[in-house]
Amino acid sequence: MTLTANVPTTNASRYLQQLCKHWSHKFETEFDAQKGRIAFPMGSIRMAAEAETLTVTIEPEEGADIERFKQVLADHLDRFAFREAPLSFDWR
Repeated sequence: MTLTANVPTTNASRYLQQLCKHWSHKFETEFDAQKGRIAFPMGSIRMAAEAETLTVTIEPEEGADIERFKQVLADHLDRFAFREAPLSFDWR
């Protein structure tokens, strides 16, 4: 199962990089200014930054608490995006 959300923001690249740097101390991460990946025990997150949108895709492991996974991601992104939080996630 894969879930994707398009998060409207003009700071997508900045948030992507902040999130990856933040979690790089605990988890395997790969990122540049346009894309990133974080490997969590419960699954992985992929992100892509565009001018007006941060596209976030989660790929949970079988048995993972998907709602918790989405909430952890949203909470951390909102912390970095405090000036425009809460960000809007349209999961599909």
